Amino acid sequence: MTPKRSRPNNTDNHHQSGRARPTPVKAQRAAGNVLTIAARYDAVIVGAGHNGLTAAAYLARAGRRVLVLERLGQVGGAAVSSRVFPSVDAWLSRYSYLVSLFPRRIITELELPITLRRRRYSSFTPVDNGGLLVDADDVAATASSFGALTGGAAEYAAWAEFHARLERAADRLFPTMTEPLMSRAQLRAMLDDDETWRILFEEPIGHHVASRFESDVVRGTVLTDALIGTFADPGDASLLPNRCFLYHVIGNGHGRWDVPVSGMGTVSGALHMAALQAGAQIVTGAEVTALDPSGAVAVAGADGSEYEVRGDYVLAGCAPSMLRRLLGESPAEAPEGAQMKVNMLLRRLPRLRADVDPDVAFSGTFHVNESMTQLDAAFTQAAAGRIPEVAPCEVYCHTLTDDSILSPSLRADGVHTLTLFGLHMPARLFREDNEQARSAAVRSLLASLNSMLAEPIEECLLRDDDGRPCLEAHTPIDIEEHLGMPGGHIFHEDLSWPFAEAAHDVGRWGVETEHPRILVCGAGARRGGGVSGIPGRAAAMAVLRT
Repeated sequence: MTPKRSRPNNTDNHHQSGRARPTPVKAQRAAGNVLTIAARYDAVIVGAGHNGLTAAAYLARAGRRVLVLERLGQVGGAAVSSRVFPSVDAWLSRYSYLVSLFPRRIITELELPITLRRRRYSSFTPVDNGGLLVDADDVAATASSFGALTGGAAEYAAWAEFHARLERAADRLFPTMTEPLMSRAQLRAMLDDDETWRILFEEPIGHHVASRFESDVVRGTVLTDALIGTFADPGDASLLPNRCFLYHVIGNGHGRWDVPVSGMGTVSGALHMAALQAGAQIVTGAEVTALDPSGAVAVAGADGSEYEVRGDYVLAGCAPSMLRRLLGESPAEAPEGAQMKVNMLLRRLPRLRADVDPDVAFSGTFHVNESMTQLDAAFTQAAAGRIPEVAPCEVYCHTLTDDSILSPSLRADGVHTLTLFGLHMPARLFREDNEQARSAAVRSLLASLNSMLAEPIEECLLRDDDGRPCLEAHTPIDIEEHLGMPGGHIFHEDLSWPFAEAAHDVGRWGVETEHPRILVCGAGARRGGGVSGIPGRAAAMAVLRT
C-alpha cells in the first residue's frame, strides 16, 4: 500500500505539543486551521465509536501520537444523540440508550464530565389489571407487588435471594473487568461461591430460572437479561444466554441500568473531548479499506481520496469479522443481530389497562409480553423464519428521569420519548425485503404494546411539522447499514466469558490477535459489549504495557 497525496475529510485540528512534526502525507484546511496527517503514528485506531475514543484518550494522555479514522461524518458510533425528527427539538439516544457497564474507574481516570442518573423504578410488568412493580426504593412495596401477582410470599423471597446473590457476585466480578484476564480457575476462586458459579457459569440460565421461580411472568422478567441482543433459547447448552445475562447484572458492582443525563451523546462527547484535549487526531469521513499486519492502513476519504498511514499498533474498533475482511483473511461465520429498536416521541404517555400511573410504569423497564412461555414461543417462531405473532419487547421513557433532551417548549407541552426494544427479531427475518419486514415487525411490536394499553399508542404519537408521526425503527439490517455492524449485531459478535479460556491469554487484556501489531478495541473484544469503554481501555493498556 503506497501513500497517495490526496485529502480526506478532516474535521479536527490537534497536534501533539513538544514533538517534531513528521513528514506530512497530506493536509487540509478545516474550520480555518490546517490538519496535517502524518505518515506514521504510535497508534492508528479504526473507528471513533465510544471504545475507539476511549483508547485514543488513554493513549494520547500517555504521550502517544494517535490517529483515529472514522467512516461516518460524526464520532460516537452507536453511543450518539440525534435530532431524529428534524423539525422537533428533541435529542434522542438513537441506538444505545442506558448505561450499566461503563466503569467509574474510566470516568475518574479520564476525568469525564458524565452524569448517570438512577431510575426510581427498576421495572414494571403489566398483567391483566395489575402487574409486577419492582420499586428500587421500597422493598415492602416490591414484596407486596409480588404477593399480589403470585398469591404468596415465596416468589418474592426467591427473587430477593437470587438478586442478593447476583449483587454479591457483581461486587467481586466487576472490578476484574478493568484488570488483566484471570484464568477460569482464578476467577472462580475469587468469586468464592460455588453455587453462584454454577448458576452463572455452568448451568443453562433458563434451567435455573425455571427451577427457582414458579411464576411464568417472573421467570420471563428475569430471563430478558439473558436475551437482549442475543438470539438463543435460554436453556441453550452453549451457555450463550448465560454470558448475556452475566453482563447485564454485574455493571459497576450492582447491575443497575442508569440514564445518561442529556442523552447517550454526552458519553461519547466527553470521550471525544478527552481524546482531542490530550492531542489525538480524529478524522471523520475516512473509511479504512484494508489493513496489513505490519501496521499499514489504507484509507478512502469521503471526497474520493485514497491514502495510507502506518501505526506501530492498529486498534480495530470494528467487529472482528470486519477486521478479518480488512486483513484479507477468510471470514468466520457472520454474526447475526436479533433486535428491533423503535424510537418514538409522544404527545403524552398512554393510559394503561393496569391500574398503575404511567409515570411510574414507564420510568423503569416496561416489560411487554415477556413471560417465559411467550419468550419461548417468539424464539420458536423467529427460528422458523416468522416474525413473532406476539412480539416480546421492553419499553422505557428517558424523559421521566431526564427531560433535558427536550426543548423547554416540548417539556411544557408534556412531550415524552418512548424507546422500544424488540427481542427475537433476527437479521434473517429482514434479509430478503428489509422495508416490508420492518413494517411488519413494527406492526407486530406496536400491537404487542397496545395489548397493555387502554388506548392505541399511535394516538399518542407526536407529529412533526409535516404531519408525520414521530416514530422511527431500526432492524438489524438497518444497524448493519448505518453503523457498519455486521448482521446488525449490537455486541459485534456473541459475547465471551470474562476470563481467559486459553492458558497463554492469562495476564493479557483480551484484545490481542494473532498479529502482534493488531489489537481489537471494540465490543468484539473479550469483556466487550454494551456502552462500557472496557475494550478501549484494555487495548490502550495492552499497548502501554508492551
